[in-house]
Amino acid sequence: MDRRSVLKHAGIAGVLASAAAPAVHAQAAIRWRIASSFPKSLDTIYGGAEVFAQKVKQLSGGRFEVSVHAAGELMPAFNVVDGVQQGTVEAAHTAPYYFFGKDETFAIGGAIPFGLNSRQMSAWTFEGNGLKLMREFYAKYNIVSFPCGNTGAQMGGWYRKEIKSAADIKGLKFRVGGFAGKVVERMGGVPQNIPGGEIYQALEKGTIDAAEWIGPYDDLKLGFHKVAPFYYYPGWWEGGLQLDLYVNQKAHDALSPENKAIVEAASAYAHVDMQAKYDARNPAAVKQLVAQGAKLRPFPADVMADAFRQSMAVYAELSAKNPNWNKVYGDYARFRSDQNLWFRFTEATFDRFMQAQKL
Repeated sequence: MDRRSVLKHAGIAGVLASAAAPAVHAQAAIRWRIASSFPKSLDTIYGGAEVFAQKVKQLSGGRFEVSVHAAGELMPAFNVVDGVQQGTVEAAHTAPYYFFGKDETFAIGGAIPFGLNSRQMSAWTFEGNGLKLMREFYAKYNIVSFPCGNTGAQMGGWYRKEIKSAADIKGLKFRVGGFAGKVVERMGGVPQNIPGGEIYQALEKGTIDAAEWIGPYDDLKLGFHKVAPFYYYPGWWEGGLQLDLYVNQKAHDALSPENKAIVEAASAYAHVDMQAKYDARNPAAVKQLVAQGAKLRPFPADVMADAFRQSMAVYAELSAKNPNWNKVYGDYARFRSDQNLWFRFTEATFDRFMQAQKL
């Protein structure tokens, strides 16, 4: 075979090989920003967004990077929904109930008084209709939601004076997260919606009489016990606060199927990671708080009864006047009823027995 024949056949082979081989296109790097509603000092709740970002980078081999920005860096804590809706940032990490002023239905995505605990909330979200219903609602704000953390059941907060009965709630200036203020107001209290980073100063100056945040681990960091020694439980308005990752609809639509799956997987990982950290760290923190002078108290029975009664009245009123609320809460309430029946026979009975043992 002469030289020209060899080249000719080699050329044909090359063309055939190139036709058979798949084209390799390097995926363009993706850079997102998350606006958090929390200060960096709260490493567990703020850290949920960081855990998400780290997992996205790991799963994408470094091709998809997310920077996390604390409350106030890009926008105020309570402006993050506007930021995502308008596309100022690709995503936000926040507590949905902060935005009940836009529509009370936001609160159901986070926590409502006497609602689901954290396991029940995850069950409603992932196996019930929760994710579907909340995403239909959030679509009105150009948002795609991803569950991204849960604090578990919270404490009832810090009080400058002892709460002996429901009468002591009247006139109480109480920093309470979002939607729960509607119930506190009906109980005669004066709710205040203050970002986490500003609570200590308000308590210290007497601008407020009481404040709740999350639980012992974060509360110890914030030092509330130094200015308001009475520490009440339980946080009846937050049986399990679910945090959400809000993603701008356009930014989400622009992702490849692979990257959409990465966002979903990373948020699910961060969702589990956050509560594991709180459950692991809260026991030691509550011991430290008591050792430093915190006065641990259960809410009086009449406070709990009045709070429950007022909560149910609020829900009935909202169901009558807010179609969004009525649609989502109706499903949520049915799910809660079945969950409470089941947990009464299993989790609650087991927990009560174990807590009575001297282990």
